Amino acid sequence: MTATAERADSRRNREIVLRTAARLFAEDGPDVTLSRIAQRAGVGAGTVHRHFPSKEILVEAVLAEHVESLAAAADRWAAHAAPGDAVYGLLLEVIEKSAGRQPLCDVLTADRGWPRTHLAGSVVRFRDALDRLLGNAQRAGAIRSDVQVDDLCALTVGAATLVAAHRNRSRATRLVRLLLDSLRVTESPVFRDSVSTRRHETAHCVECGTRLHVHPTGRPARYCGPTCRQRARRRRTAG
Repeated sequence: MTATAERADSRRNREIVLRTAARLFAEDGPDVTLSRIAQRAGVGAGTVHRHFPSKEILVEAVLAEHVESLAAAADRWAAHAAPGDAVYGLLLEVIEKSAGRQPLCDVLTADRGWPRTHLAGSVVRFRDALDRLLGNAQRAGAIRSDVQVDDLCALTVGAATLVAAHRNRSRATRLVRLLLDSLRVTESPVFRDSVSTRRHETAHCVECGTRLHVHPTGRPARYCGPTCRQRARRRRTAG
């Protein structure tokens, strides 16, 4: 066998081990042994150890490959969808692909030593790609301006956990869409921002009846100003 053929064979075996490990980790958690992974992959134990000398290294490689695929998905959505739809579509894809990886995510949260260098580089590339998508969507007026990348990352983690835990997958997907619904600024068949609709509501001072401006966030106002607020307080005290 030539050196080129040996390298190609080595790369192929590495990919087989990675795919097999990802599948077994999703099915049985990160406690799966390297020998079982080798058996399921149809390769020798020595092949697994040559590419991944420890379970920790293999876990990192599986996670890094997953995150790299998400970064590639972000670039794909950016190239083929409108800015707002690109963010929405990517988040749905991230949630769908991450829903079965909770055991590996638990490994990350249980050990403060994570992420390792290889995985950290993949995470940076994904966050950069997501940041570009979010910026494009916000400049286009499609996503709320107060949303940050950290918000989107936290949202996907929570939504993926929801999907994995829900007994009804279709209802879980509906709940995820409701969560994502709040990101959009304008109404559309896909996004309907309940906050934006509140801007058209009316309210009146409970003391004098003056029409009030309704803010999209925060506690709803009850009085038009300090005079009516003090008048109402004196009336309550006197009563």
